[in-house]
Amino acid sequence: MRHQITGNRLGRNSSLRKATVRDIAKATLIRQRICTTKAKAKEARKLVDRLITLGKKVALAHKRRAYAILNNHKLVSQLFNETAPRFNRRQGGYTRIIPLSQRRGDNAELAFLELTEKTEVIVSPPRTAATDKGKKPGVDASKIKAKPAKKETKEPSAKPSVKVKEKTPPKSKQPGIKKFFRRKSGE
Repeated sequence: MRHQITGNRLGRNSSLRKATVRDIAKATLIRQRICTTKAKAKEARKLVDRLITLGKKVALAHKRRAYAILNNHKLVSQLFNETAPRFNRRQGGYTRIIPLSQRRGDNAELAFLELTEKTEVIVSPPRTAATDKGKKPGVDASKIKAKPAKKETKEPSAKPSVKVKEKTPPKSKQPGIKKFFRRKSGE
């Protein structure tokens, strides 16, 4: 009898199952919508909802509990500062599962796991050569100082110059193959 045994094992042992669900939850919080199998989506949904509930309570203990699951400071701060405040008016239902078709290889049921309230993704305009002319990324042009050019002096060297031989391409990694076949054929 399966009394008080809940959840899907996903064909993994406990540590691998925990890692799989954790990675899917991280991806959902970062990308806001991911495509996965229906069984994995149902398991990861529980963790994502729990993390958003933690994010709604702003306390150091809750941040530490979220960090123990996510293991990423940047993602925890994003959860508490951006993701969870979007769900302040909701008492639950932070994620939804949208069924898709079946995967071609193993016929597994695919589904989208997404946050119910998403932010718009801002797409920056493409960079062109005209906009980048004379600019280095991350460097302000007013802070660049001109450096004096170094003078190159040729000093006579005591040693005569040595010609360097060009490297030959390496021989095959299995040098004994030809010998092996020669032995077999009787040579």
